[in-house]
Amino acid sequence: MSGRRTLTAVLAILTAAGLLTACGTADGTEDVIRPEGRKDTGINIGPDQNRIRGKKVDAIAAQVPAAVRERGTLRLGASADASPPLGFYATDDRTRIGSEIDLATLIADTLGLKPRFEQVSWENLFVGLDSSKFDGVLSNVTVTEERKEKYDFATYRLDNIAFEARKGSGWKVEGPADVAGKTISVASGTNQEKILVDWSEENVEAGREPVDIKYFQKDTDYYLALQSGRIDAYLGPSPSANYHVASAGQSEIIGTLSGAGDGVQGKIAVTTKKDSGLVKAYGAAIDHIIQDGSYADVLERWGLSNEAVEKSEINPPGLPKTEN
Repeated sequence: MSGRRTLTAVLAILTAAGLLTACGTADGTEDVIRPEGRKDTGINIGPDQNRIRGKKVDAIAAQVPAAVRERGTLRLGASADASPPLGFYATDDRTRIGSEIDLATLIADTLGLKPRFEQVSWENLFVGLDSSKFDGVLSNVTVTEERKEKYDFATYRLDNIAFEARKGSGWKVEGPADVAGKTISVASGTNQEKILVDWSEENVEAGREPVDIKYFQKDTDYYLALQSGRIDAYLGPSPSANYHVASAGQSEIIGTLSGAGDGVQGKIAVTTKKDSGLVKAYGAAIDHIIQDGSYADVLERWGLSNEAVEKSEINPPGLPKTEN
């Protein structure tokens, strides 16, 4: 599921399952998503975001290339197919919101620039970087060794996947033995599917039961399957799982691991054209918002605190190249 209707579809399914309430504040200016019966304000999904903002730091802004400083804007690409909580459309179906938007805004503030966002298809993010149409991309891009040949990276979040189970399951996943004999859903063709299949094969080789892997046609079908007990857990991207936990209140994260598997810790990064002169400024801006606490506030707001990094890394080891 992707595009503008992602949020609408998710809300419809969760509400039908009795998992959440979507409502407005008394003055009608804020829409929130929250578990049924929860008293606090929940997650703001309305167009009036009241974003956490930063201030220009002259020493960091001075690291931005002169041409960009003179222009005064930071042209940022984002995937039109992103989903909650990273980047999606608010309840007005027009305003783009999410953690990536909030972090990009803070980075731009620190650099003394006005962010200018453009949503394009995934492949056109890199076309935009190649053509210098974009100064950077914040759109859940993982650092890989292959991408490092053409792009520079400044990390700002861990790239994890997560096992999500019903709340109170009393079950924790740390390795293959913990999923032996369990029924787990996963999206076909994903890296998490490969990891789960490998774990299942490892269990069989060790004399344990294999994993009963289930697939669904739609991204949101696992919500209903999990709630009804047809599956024991779902393995998917950590941001989506965290958002569902925070918004629905009926499930919990029982284990996380790198999206790259055991080989390397995957990391999400601001991506810019190689040798554009921007990557050090991005890294310094990220370090600044980490130190002043605004970074943690954004991650907490969107339920992503467990993906925080302690500092930004410039071009760290990435996911290895795949063998053809």
